Amino acid sequence: MKRFIKSIVWLLAVIGFGVGIYGMYLRFTTGHRLADYGSYIPWGLWVAFYIYFIGLSAGSFLLSTLVYVARIERLEKIGKLALFTAFGCLVAALLSIWMDLGHMFRVGNVLLHMNLNSMMSWMGILYSSYFAIILVELWFALRVDLIETAQTGNSGSAAFAKFLSFGSTDTSKEAKARDHARLRVLGTIGVPLAIAFHGGVGALFGVVQARPHWNSGLMPIAFLIGALASGGALLTAVVYIWGPDKNKQQLNEIMKFLGKIVLALILFDFLLEIAEFLVGLYSLAPAERLPLEAILHGPYWYVFWIVHFLIGVVVPVIILFARAVPKGQPDKYVGGSIAFACLLVAVTFIAVRFNIVIPAQINPEIPGLEYAFGGPGLKFTYLPSIMEWLVAAWVTCFGVLLFLVGEKILPIVKDDNREVA
Repeated sequence: MKRFIKSIVWLLAVIGFGVGIYGMYLRFTTGHRLADYGSYIPWGLWVAFYIYFIGLSAGSFLLSTLVYVARIERLEKIGKLALFTAFGCLVAALLSIWMDLGHMFRVGNVLLHMNLNSMMSWMGILYSSYFAIILVELWFALRVDLIETAQTGNSGSAAFAKFLSFGSTDTSKEAKARDHARLRVLGTIGVPLAIAFHGGVGALFGVVQARPHWNSGLMPIAFLIGALASGGALLTAVVYIWGPDKNKQQLNEIMKFLGKIVLALILFDFLLEIAEFLVGLYSLAPAERLPLEAILHGPYWYVFWIVHFLIGVVVPVIILFARAVPKGQPDKYVGGSIAFACLLVAVTFIAVRFNIVIPAQINPEIPGLEYAFGGPGLKFTYLPSIMEWLVAAWVTCFGVLLFLVGEKILPIVKDDNREVA
């Protein structure tokens, strides 16, 4: 079954990547002309995908600290998988926001011409630091496995592993202990960094006073909890399909443990969402109330009610309550059900990000502005164009293929821990 799922994921990723190339061609040859966003709604689908992938990355990384910082033994075998998932999602996030830039090849200016009073400059600093921490931590987590693969693997994988080990050959107990100590230090540094950079993304929205829907002190916290819920859900589904499954009972316990964490995070995130909606709908200020009304019963009501609420909250919560919470029957294998529920959460969380980015921009800051000027981009409605969807598909499939190829050629999970190598 897992072999079949892996084949389907490979097939969908290759097809999406191939089809998305046409969107990338249009993006580079026509710029933003084929996009539906404009001057009044400047942030569209790619910004939603950017905060979606950043959340997945931060959530996966923070769960990896349960292994390297909190030293929870039952999760020890999935630490590298969590780090590599965080890395793949981070690359997809950076590609998403790069597509949204007006001058794509000036992206380095955010670091070369820093303004420390700007949230954007701080995001550049935090992203660079976070990227470096993930790479260094991943290398220390893989170092011994790379050396062993270089010595025992076939010619291709051995040469690649030898290159990535950068001349390191020490696999002694003392060297492994030093690696663990370094991983603990790096993970400890990474925790506040991941919280800061993803909370910073929330702050990037929260400090925009012109958009009352975003301008809330709760926004950074909601971003962080959403990241943990969606990233934890993605990691749980990934562990079931690509994780160590030789010991089925052990995998079952890991899935139950992760399922309980995801369940608690989904409920907490939904509680924050309810609070935001109740306070916003009570307001008489149109700028505060109208975006929420658009989410609940606007033209795209189904994005909230069906995609997010029904498929992304109600169904997974019922499954997780039924499969991950009950005690007893330790031999009952529930990993597949938990993985399915978590996959629903991870995939449908894009609806949450979409409802954060778009509805807040549909209300004119000045009454009558929608009638004052006319022309391309001067409108307060938005529906992603085919080009935008194709580019989003390409970026998503690039991240998935990066993970799939890396999982194949790197010793993320040892073959002797797999049922299907």
